[in-house]
Amino acid sequence: MVVGGGPAGATAADDLARAGLSVAMLDRAGRIKPCGGAIPPRAIRDFAIPDHLLKAKITCADIVSPKGRRVPMPVENGFVGMVDRCEFDEWLRQRAAASGAQRLTGEAERLERDADGLAVIAYRSKAGAPARVRARFVILANGARSELARQAIPSQDHPRCVFAYHEIVKAPAPGAPGVTYEATRCDVIYDGRTSPDFYAWIFPHGETASIGTGSARKGFGLRPATAEVRRRMGLDAAETIRREGAPIPMKPLKRWDNGRDVVLAGDTAGVVAPASGEGIYYAMLGGRLAAEAVREALASGDARALATARQRFMKDHGKVFWILGIMQTFWYRNDWTREHFVKMCEDKDVQRLTWESYMNKELVRRDPLAHVKIFFKDMAHLLGLARA
Repeated sequence: MVVGGGPAGATAADDLARAGLSVAMLDRAGRIKPCGGAIPPRAIRDFAIPDHLLKAKITCADIVSPKGRRVPMPVENGFVGMVDRCEFDEWLRQRAAASGAQRLTGEAERLERDADGLAVIAYRSKAGAPARVRARFVILANGARSELARQAIPSQDHPRCVFAYHEIVKAPAPGAPGVTYEATRCDVIYDGRTSPDFYAWIFPHGETASIGTGSARKGFGLRPATAEVRRRMGLDAAETIRREGAPIPMKPLKRWDNGRDVVLAGDTAGVVAPASGEGIYYAMLGGRLAAEAVREALASGDARALATARQRFMKDHGKVFWILGIMQTFWYRNDWTREHFVKMCEDKDVQRLTWESYMNKELVRRDPLAHVKIFFKDMAHLLGLARA
């Protein structure tokens, strides 16, 4: 049983169904997660994402400082794909169903146990009728605030989150007067007025664009901040198509399984990258690793195999998450540090290593001199010895 039909849940259900297992996937109808929609080439390759789902192909990101400094970071040797989560997630669910997963629509309510100890997901169908599904194993991928995850692993709380909000607007016509927008460029805005501890963004989606911001600070006005971004970029008059908000986890949980029959994936496991907020690739990978762990547990009869999902994820990506967490802690804390951070992004070594790591989801270990150079630049900016 897979609870949640986003990138993590739909990927897990698809992989398990392709392996010939009996799989049910429960998803809540009509929910769209606020998301910039960026997917790197690694995700396109690893998960066979068709080209028709890419609403835009980004070839540059402009990093914008509190003082309005713009630093272009062109993508070398490739592009970043942009998807609309409304269409993208549904395509993933349909792919899982075509592979043999039974698709259910409704709201999960409780994790229960039958008399024989087997897990039972109690849910309410789209029509409002109560229903129950018995399952040998359960993958929970139903969001960062999953109550089922707390029921399954009561020793830990929900992951720490940034709260994100965005507005999907109709993209302006090319060359529209007073508009700072390009269909192949993302704008990433570091400014305490639009986010005191994260960033704001403008991400093209072809005929539409995602404009939003995020913050972990309680009481910060995400809607007024988004309105300010739109005003600055000349997009305040653009037609608004829909508005969405949700918590975005910023740190993987310490436990992803209950040692018995439940394993977590996606936002439920906390796998959104700090600093960047990137989650689609990591969610899909988490779903795949959860599916592999379930298959191993079924084959061996040993529920300890469920722990391999987190072990494998952290082995390959734990260091990246740690580095990004430190980066967010130091560079996003105030406008002085944000200004220095944007200045650092002018460095060609920073740009090259950033894109290579992002595109391939691996730390770039070659070219040690570039890493040393960046380290000393980091120190100079942190100590205030470099000009912003």
